[in-house]
Amino acid sequence: MSETQPIIEASQVDFYYGQFRALSQINMQILPQKVTAMIGPSGCGKSTFLRCLNRMNDTIAGTRVEGLILINGQNIYQTDIDLTDLRRRVGMVFQKPNPFPQSVYDNVAFGPRVLGLINSRMELDALVEKSLVSAGLWEEVKDNLHDNALSFALGQQQRLCLARVLAVEPEIILMDEPASALDPIATGRLEELIAELKASYTIVIVTHNMQQAARVSDFTGFFWLGELIEFAPTEMIFTRPQKDLTEGYITGRMG
Repeated sequence: MSETQPIIEASQVDFYYGQFRALSQINMQILPQKVTAMIGPSGCGKSTFLRCLNRMNDTIAGTRVEGLILINGQNIYQTDIDLTDLRRRVGMVFQKPNPFPQSVYDNVAFGPRVLGLINSRMELDALVEKSLVSAGLWEEVKDNLHDNALSFALGQQQRLCLARVLAVEPEIILMDEPASALDPIATGRLEELIAELKASYTIVIVTHNMQQAARVSDFTGFFWLGELIEFAPTEMIFTRPQKDLTEGYITGRMG
């Protein structure tokens, strides 16, 4: 694949909701500072796998993971892992914007305050501005930092949620269908941001939109009924897929 060491390595990962096996023998290596997309029909396991990468599935009763997931060589399912630190390093942007019902400033400042990442108000102000700039939102909100975040448009709210993730200085950003609730203009802006952010972060995105996967990602994984059918550079997936099932899905013959 590359001489670059993967930042995420999944090996023979199975995931269960009770007795139901939602993921079966997932093997994937994700490279740093690349965008990796996961595509496939609804219910195929792509979001479940995404949430395995920062253990968000732990909050669901009766679930369990088998196999191995390493981030920077560390087994994230070992018993002494610090989940707060893991979720700081592996941030997540959800399908629907979920800003806190607080000001723009307090949304972005929340994580750094809770985690004790800053020592002064001046330092916090600088971090809030930097995060909003990185999320492409600063110019739109700099004069309204103390307005309620819920008063802004959905596209702005989603970029605010991204700024909230960036403020805690993650290494990896997970995005679970982040544009599905957005209009085309807001979607285009988010895609531009993804292209800019991959210079500094590893991004893993689940999308139901194959055109979006083709536009934004470097690598693509195709999921089908809980299995990873094919994983390859995005151009190859969309132009020269190796598996008939992948070709059938890409061309719209199935799924």
